Amino acid sequence: MAERTRDVIAAGGRFVYYTTADTATRILANRQVWMRSTTAMNDYMEVEHGFECLNAAYKAEPGQVFNRALDASFPGLAQELRDFFNAWLPGIRQETYMLCVSEHLPDEDQHGRLSMWRAYGGQAGVALVLNGGVMFRESDALGAYSSPVAYLTPGVFAADFARIAETIAAKAAYIQTLDRDTVKTHAFNMLRFAVLCTKHPGFHEEREWRVVASPTMYPSQLLKSSVEVVRGIPQTVLKIDLQDHPDQGLTGFALPELLDRIIIGPCEFPLVVLKAFRQLLVAADVPQPDSKIFVSDIPLRHLGA
Repeated sequence: MAERTRDVIAAGGRFVYYTTADTATRILANRQVWMRSTTAMNDYMEVEHGFECLNAAYKAEPGQVFNRALDASFPGLAQELRDFFNAWLPGIRQETYMLCVSEHLPDEDQHGRLSMWRAYGGQAGVALVLNGGVMFRESDALGAYSSPVAYLTPGVFAADFARIAETIAAKAAYIQTLDRDTVKTHAFNMLRFAVLCTKHPGFHEEREWRVVASPTMYPSQLLKSSVEVVRGIPQTVLKIDLQDHPDQGLTGFALPELLDRIIIGPCEFPLVVLKAFRQLLVAADVPQPDSKIFVSDIPLRHLGA
């Protein structure tokens, strides 16, 4: 995560949310984003990919090194962590909500990324480019935490897990100075995010980051649960209002500061969409709206039904 964070900041520190014009309209009009359950995502099997990678590595030599390293610092911690993780695993699989964004590169400012238009834009796509400072701030206000996605095969995952286990063993003297529950919590969240944020390497060009919330684990009064119909499927979503809570360390989340630009994707009526989004930005008190909207001229054709 530290490596990916440095890369994002070096590229301008921005993220982008590719979606349909309909969804983008609702985000700006309501000043609100929705987090969807992992069980309702298009590619929900990704969570199983992460678990299978972790399970295979844990049962092999990397897991043995990991457990020995934990027990060397705190006897019995390996079994305690395993029982704790297994108890929470159904909740990790079924009670986790995500918002997925992509790293935004400077050379994509005008046109966006063709593969993302194809995957998420539909017949009329919009990319909301976001200033990423809020992704890196330390705040527990939302009970939601950001993480880059790792695009790993089981073999590469096992090698990374082994490297971490060996580092834990090498730093035993330092780890023993920490509180046992602190070490357990960090180790648990490492395993949790390994399950939730490991993806097949075939998707690597998405450069995805995920904002992850588990309200049964980390409840927040700022997360509103509601049943909504998404693409014809009734489902529970978590709603987050786009507003700052500086008293809780959450800043840069209100639209005027959060939104860097809008890219109107390939569609039949781009100028009509542009005019509509200009009006939405004015209503949302975003300054200089005309300077924030761009029309992509990527020649992507949509075939008729």
